[in-house]
Amino acid sequence: MTDKTDLAPEFAITRWFNTPAPLKLENLRGRIVILHAFQMLCPGCVAHGTPQAEKLHRLLHGNDDVAVIGLHTVFEHHEAMTPVSLEAFIHEYRLTMPIGVDQAGDGTPIPITMQRYGMRGTPTTIIIDRTGRIRHHGFGQDDDLALGLRIGALLAESNMKAGSSPDDGCASGACTIPEAAN
Repeated sequence: MTDKTDLAPEFAITRWFNTPAPLKLENLRGRIVILHAFQMLCPGCVAHGTPQAEKLHRLLHGNDDVAVIGLHTVFEHHEAMTPVSLEAFIHEYRLTMPIGVDQAGDGTPIPITMQRYGMRGTPTTIIIDRTGRIRHHGFGQDDDLALGLRIGALLAESNMKAGSSPDDGCASGACTIPEAAN
């Protein structure tokens, strides 16, 4: 059981795009969450991070084991990066993943979710496991293959913990091909 102090902090979002209802981290428990923090004027985000997150979202769309979420976390050029500008950006780049606008910090240019997660800038990729613990906190460009391996390892880890039953052909660390497939 995960200690509550180990849990990833809840998001502080002022507006959501591409989702019918606000997303809460506590409601995503049981799923692996890939959180992509970006700014629409960040060259690394536009060139690599946001397209990577969108591709992950499209590849995993409909998969109940993984959720990909964008976080627009503005810590500079606040006047230029408004929700209205973000809406145009989402449309122009054809982004379909849910995207939340990070709540402005109180007396600081650093938004609240960015502070809670200790982000150093954008792009940032955070992977939260099914129990709500942060398992990866990457700043800058994450390699596609390395990110895929991290996600795959978490999917396999949760499947191994769930255990295998003899009915599915898996036991003692090995799986046999089902009779119907032969």
